[in-house]
Parts: sequence; structure tokens; C-alpha cells
Amino acid sequence: MRILLIKMSSMGDVFHTFPALSDAQKNLPGLVVDWVVEKGFAEIPQWHPLVDKVYPIELRKWRKTPFSKQARLEMKTFFETINQTQYDLIIDAQGLYKSLWVGRKVNAPISGLDFKSAREPLSSLFYKNKYSVAKDQHAILRLRQLFAQALDYPLAENAPIVYGLNTQAWSKPEVLIENVGQDDYWVFLHGTTWETKYWPEEHWIELLHKTNASGVKVILPWGNQEEHDRALRIASVSKNNQVWVPDAMLSLNTVAKMLKNAQAVVSVDTGLSHVAAALEVPMVVLYRVTDPKLVGADGAKVTRLESPCAPGYIKEFKDSIQEQYSLQGLDAKSVWQCLENQLELSYES
Repeated sequence: MRILLIKMSSMGDVFHTFPALSDAQKNLPGLVVDWVVEKGFAEIPQWHPLVDKVYPIELRKWRKTPFSKQARLEMKTFFETINQTQYDLIIDAQGLYKSLWVGRKVNAPISGLDFKSAREPLSSLFYKNKYSVAKDQHAILRLRQLFAQALDYPLAENAPIVYGLNTQAWSKPEVLIENVGQDDYWVFLHGTTWETKYWPEEHWIELLHKTNASGVKVILPWGNQEEHDRALRIASVSKNNQVWVPDAMLSLNTVAKMLKNAQAVVSVDTGLSHVAAALEVPMVVLYRVTDPKLVGADGAKVTRLESPCAPGYIKEFKDSIQEQYSLQGLDAKSVWQCLENQLELSYES
């Protein structure tokens, strides 16, 4: 059986899909999955052994100039390529009008969420098979339930999350060995989208001192100039070359291999936290103003710390009192204790 999966973005959404693929792989020997995903994430689906072909789509670009000759030619070529393969089924794992539009251009029946379950309910009217999945659940569980129904296999209650990525052969990237050697290291994922989700630099610095004092090095990756500047400021307090800030922005594959080989990770609410969760690295994730209940990083080695403001999705603090309140329970000491517990559990296993 060969199916086409439509799950185009975002990074977290893509990683949330892997446990459903692992369930399907376990229950349906011989199943093959091809995947339509935004071009910027095209390398990610290939990390799962069940995935064969990956179709990188540039939907975001096409939507900017939908009637241009170039966009129309690219769309025509894209769907002609997909339709060269015969699919038994399409699973629209997004439940959006844009994912429906993609699915309807492929010659196969579509399965997806029903009217009450889809994010954009009217999309369900065009599916051949529609399934009910409660919305008040984590995205990982919702996808697992959708796949189980669409592919007709049982999903045990409270079944453990298994990402199942084919990363056993991943070794440390050469650039990492050149700068950190073979020593143990932790990764601090300090960059994120909203300013209110940042963890203050003084907290990172306090945690850095504790980490270096224990003999462990720290890596501070970055994705833009602002994050690079922050990483340099945090690193400036360390002595004896115990912190590495990359000179250039690392590729996603390099970052993933860096995370895979880390002893531990500390992260704010950012897309890379989902990468570390899927790679089953001991990790503490800090949720200052966002609620991890439905879409937070999740996995066997993930500890989530939430402030009282986490459910609020606050993009701008109303005053300094709220700003300080949003850091309650997210102090460096609490993070350090969680890491100690995580590493003890990791060593025991």
C-alpha cells in the first residue's frame, strides 16, 4: 500500500507527524508513505524510514503570484510529477483549505478530519473519508488517532510516543569536532519568535556558569543576527573556551546532528525544541507565555516548565509586574534541577 501524506508546515507540525508514521509502520508491514511538505522542511521527512518520496512544495511562494507564468508552470510540473505515482489513499493531516487544494489535484481518494475536527471545517466536505478526532488533545495524539482510523488499525490508550527516526548512524558533524572535540556538551536554544518568549540573558548566564562548573561545554547556535549577538553576549562571561558560538549559521541537518549527540538541551518555545524531542535528547523546555498542552514539544525525555502566564499567549506585557510574573518557576535553579533528574533517568536507561 502506498499513501500520500499532506503535512506541509510548520516545523513543529512536521515533527508531530512522526509518531503517527511509527504507529502505521508497526501495524501495516509493506506500507510506503510519500510526503508533500514545504520546501524549507524537505530534508526532515527523509529522517523517518517509512518515507520514500518527498515532494517539496513552494505553496507560500506560489500564493504571492498565483497567476504568473512561472508559478503556473511550477504548479503544473509539481502535480504532474506527483501523479506519475499511483496512490491508494491521500491523508490530509492539516485539515486546511490549502492542503485540500493540494490533495484535490492528485488522483486518489482523500481522508481527513471531519467537520467538527478540522481547523477549517469546510475542507472536510470534500474528503471521501472523514474521521472524528477531539480537538482538546495534543497534536501528536490527534495525528495518531487520524492515521489509525484512516488506515484501520488499533491505537492503544496511552501508547508511548515513538518518533522512530533513522538517526542511529548520525555522528558529530566535523565542524563540531573541530570546535568542541569529543567532550560532553549541552545545547542552549535561546532564539525564538516573540520577545515575550525569551528567557532573560542573566538566566542563561547563570545556567551557563553552573554547566561550565560541572565540566560540561555549551553550544549556542543561532539563526539570525540578533540571535548571534545574544549568543556572543552570553558566551562572553565564560572562561577557558567552554562555550562555542558558531561563526556561521548552521544548516538544519548539522543542527539536528549536533542535538542528537548532545548530553542535554535547554530550550525556549521554538521549532528546534521539537527536533530535540524527536531525537530523544534529555531536554528542558521553558514555556513563558505559551501553553504546551496542545502543540508543545513532547516525548520520552522532555521536561516542560510553565510559568503562570503560559496559557495566555502574551505577545506584549501590559506592565513590569506581568513581565516578572511570567518568569515564575523558570529560574535557573529549577532548570538545573530538572536537568539533573533527566540525566539520572537517561543514565539509568
